[in-house]
Amino acid sequence: MHEAQTTVDAAGDEATETDPSSPARGRRRAPGRERRRRSLAVDLTAIGVLGVLLLGGLVAGGVVVYRELYSPSAFVERYLSLLSTGSAADALQIPGVALDSADLAAAELPSTASEVLLRRAALAPLSEVSVIGERPRGDVTEVTVTYLANGHRGRTQFDIEQEGWIGVAPAWRFANSPLAAIDLTVRGATRFTVNGFELDTRQVAPEGLEADPLVPVSMLVFSPGAYSIAVDTATAATPGVAVLSDAPMKSVPVDLQAEPTPAFVDVVQERVDEFLASCATQQVLQPTGCPFGYFVRNRVEGAPQWSIAENPQIEVVPDGAQWAIPRTRAVAHIDVDIRSLYDGRLNTVSEDVEFFLTGQITILPDGTASIQVSADQG
Repeated sequence: MHEAQTTVDAAGDEATETDPSSPARGRRRAPGRERRRRSLAVDLTAIGVLGVLLLGGLVAGGVVVYRELYSPSAFVERYLSLLSTGSAADALQIPGVALDSADLAAAELPSTASEVLLRRAALAPLSEVSVIGERPRGDVTEVTVTYLANGHRGRTQFDIEQEGWIGVAPAWRFANSPLAAIDLTVRGATRFTVNGFELDTRQVAPEGLEADPLVPVSMLVFSPGAYSIAVDTATAATPGVAVLSDAPMKSVPVDLQAEPTPAFVDVVQERVDEFLASCATQQVLQPTGCPFGYFVRNRVEGAPQWSIAENPQIEVVPDGAQWAIPRTRAVAHIDVDIRSLYDGRLNTVSEDVEFFLTGQITILPDGTASIQVSADQG
């Protein structure tokens, strides 16, 4: 006679009391196994969902990494970051930035354009850089950025193209260099500053000291960039002009007219006064090389005595690349005895002689001024 048993399945449920030898015993355990199967299916589903989420996270993370590190926008941002920190030499190493003479000719920029401004000392602050657009156009991707260049708001578009791969990531280069050029003409001076960096047109021009001062000098600049150009010397000064280079491979003409400094005008006044005073020491009716004289038809007795009764009030004005003294009035005084050829009488003449002068002022290579004064007969 068999003993009855009460069994508990793996899920903790009490099974039906059965006879151990009963052939139906295995079938009575089937509900527990079914529940285990359902639990396993749920676990597998959860694992699948987690896998999908993980894969999605990896894809999303890859997109973020690509955008932040390997996209055309990231390439442009690295270039602008170097300009922002003044790393001009590193910026020139970015693929597609540097230009050779063939590139300059193809862009219709002067092949002799100087690289003197492609340095840290000539860079102005660049901040608030933001990429506002990235648009594929054939093999080129257009990247548009906005920024603040030394206080000036700007917007620039760059053309980027792929240049091979770095592992599984694309490598990029500028399809068109971001460099531009400033064609500068400085009137009244050869020395000037760009963002405080001092230069001389003769240093930049290919002809050196023989350069025509009225022929523009071409200088490559980074784009984007703000460039403040001014003259501040002992003889000439300007309030300065601000140039925003916001278009790659473009030439920006700048014509800067300097004005004479008060100190320079004072020096010219002093030199002209000294020149006229030396003229007055000549005891002749027509002092040699001087802008005044006295004409008589009779005979002079003794030596004429000259003095300057009224010095000219000198003004200095621009004259091409140099300076000029415009037509200016002055008065000399002569004392002389004249004997009449008609009746022999002796007359003493004491007379003011009005005259007009002009002048040319040339700034020499050593920085001194050459002043030439001449008479103006009007």
